[in-house]
Amino acid sequence: MAGHLDGGRRDFLLKAGLGGGAMALAPYMALAQQRPTGTAANDFRIARVTAYSLQFEGTFEYGGLKKPSRDSATYVEVETRGGLVGHGITTIADPGAVAALVNLVAGPAIIGDDALRHEAIWDKLYWSLSPRGQTGFAGHVMSAIDIALWDIKGKAYGTPIASLLGGARAQVPVYVTFGPAFLDQNELVAVAKDMHSRGFNHLKMVVGSNALPRRDTRPMDQVVREDTARVAAVRAAVGPDAHIYVDGNCSFDLPNAERLTRNLMALGLSFFEEPITQNDVRLMADLRRRTGVTLAAGQNETLAYRFRDMMLADAVDYVQPNVMIGGGYTGAVKIAGMAAGFNVAIANGGAGALQNMHMHAGLANGGFCEWHLPWMGLNRRLYKNMPEPAKGLLAVPPGPGLGFEVDKDGLMEMRVRG
Repeated sequence: MAGHLDGGRRDFLLKAGLGGGAMALAPYMALAQQRPTGTAANDFRIARVTAYSLQFEGTFEYGGLKKPSRDSATYVEVETRGGLVGHGITTIADPGAVAALVNLVAGPAIIGDDALRHEAIWDKLYWSLSPRGQTGFAGHVMSAIDIALWDIKGKAYGTPIASLLGGARAQVPVYVTFGPAFLDQNELVAVAKDMHSRGFNHLKMVVGSNALPRRDTRPMDQVVREDTARVAAVRAAVGPDAHIYVDGNCSFDLPNAERLTRNLMALGLSFFEEPITQNDVRLMADLRRRTGVTLAAGQNETLAYRFRDMMLADAVDYVQPNVMIGGGYTGAVKIAGMAAGFNVAIANGGAGALQNMHMHAGLANGGFCEWHLPWMGLNRRLYKNMPEPAKGLLAVPPGPGLGFEVDKDGLMEMRVRG
């Protein structure tokens, strides 16, 4: 009997006592077994991998403000011999270094590989770039390439990535990151009011301003005092019903994180994202136990075990795998599945709503995506048909793959040459 089940597990699962749930999986199982057709020679072998370092110089125009804003990214393009082109992106890590790794190491390593075999390519790149299991820049390289491969896969099958991942919903809720560190208190209030009036009831702002890494030279007690005042001003501006989130960008040690947390809890804080330096699991768990704060972390992590350790330690309420950094869809969906096993919620952090929405729409335990105002300036110049949120919701575009394409003029305009 065991041998029969092992040999015919698919038929058994579809016909046995799993009812409608198993039958609902049938289209996806059939899709996984079907080889797509319709491209030249049906050839999905990788012919070209190209990465560009991008620098965006734009304007932050919200709440009546007009301030200079800049951002950077690494854009990656993968082309198959059959002519399909997929595009991916990553950010935060130095874009020049990531682009060089793609062009000189990762790209050449996968030329000739089948672009639809994303798991095989992920594993190959991981051990090529991380021979002893470390990540760093490797995670960003793998993520951008993996997003491009899934874009190709969606185009090959003629369906959005969200549908390939499970098609749980057609749209995702978003929170807006309205409060970068370069805004003063009055400017924060103006932008918060603007976003709230547009239907965004979930609002996130930066605290800490990189104080612990010493890029901000204010004494830590001053940072805590001024951040408390900034959040209090925003709360007064948007009223008691709006959800306010803060992001520490790993800028605090435990004592100062605790001081700020206790101040903010009285203001109705919805969650504190990455308060502790290096996402120290033990210290985050300690902060959560001591204050009762809702914690989120993981936007810059790649390896699944880091998320496992957070959840085993009861260090977080939300894990934040980001497909732009967490190994693309191939890596991030495994982390999302592990979170489901722990009954820990997932949310997008670290920007990338356009890419992350496919995971959060595709999976049943998907959550909020981050609409990061400064980052979206770069995206609007890079993409020519990107979706925009309405009333706090972002709809998955109907086109195949990611559902939006690159504006070549914008790409060349932002490209850093050299």
